[in-house]
Amino acid sequence: MQLYPAIDMKNGQCVRLRQGKFKEITVYSDSPEKVAAYWESQGATFLHLVDLDGALAGYSVNEDAIRRIVAAFSKPIEIGGGIRTEEAIERMLNLGVSRVIIGTKAVQNPLFLRDAVTHFGADRIVAGVDAKNGLVAIEGWEKVSEISASDLCGQMKEYGVRHVVYTDISRDGMLTGPNVEATKALTEATGMDIIASGGMSSMDDLRRLHEAGVKGAIIGKALYENRINLKKAVETFE
Repeated sequence: MQLYPAIDMKNGQCVRLRQGKFKEITVYSDSPEKVAAYWESQGATFLHLVDLDGALAGYSVNEDAIRRIVAAFSKPIEIGGGIRTEEAIERMLNLGVSRVIIGTKAVQNPLFLRDAVTHFGADRIVAGVDAKNGLVAIEGWEKVSEISASDLCGQMKEYGVRHVVYTDISRDGMLTGPNVEATKALTEATGMDIIASGGMSSMDDLRRLHEAGVKGAIIGKALYENRINLKKAVETFE
């Protein structure tokens, strides 16, 4: 199971939100590149970045910080948040990012994702599926659509998408444990690389995901609050 330590960026800082609410924010570092370098020193083999400002604005806002993180972290990096055009995808890849996560645009215009996979390759494009009560949320989680997560993943698979970051918004930043059942169901139904996100709180959570056959897990607040030791987790599950 691939583990992804998360760095969420807002105003160039490394932060965490509760349930995606921008008013409930904790700042962990003014230097996200130092955080990235630390996670690599602890054995991180892939990094998950989120441009929170970009998710709301609809375009990348923290490019300077992204550039510094890429310079500080020698392993692959994926990023999401406000990436809604082919030009934006290309810009991120040119910065040295390995994979780009498309969320809002995937819901509003699924054919965009199909074209992106065709143009950039399936290993460069990730579908970001953020759900609340099984329905997909968009625009920085400010709006909930009428599309179910399972239907969207099925559609994405038809378009050649291989990687999906699945976030249960109700658990994000809450340290209440991931939605193992929903993530397992998506993995089994689609056969895709479903990456669990939201609520990771302990080694036991990672163990349950691993035993469920889930392909990846994003770890955020649990690392920053010292509830999960990344080095030990990498040694155990990767």
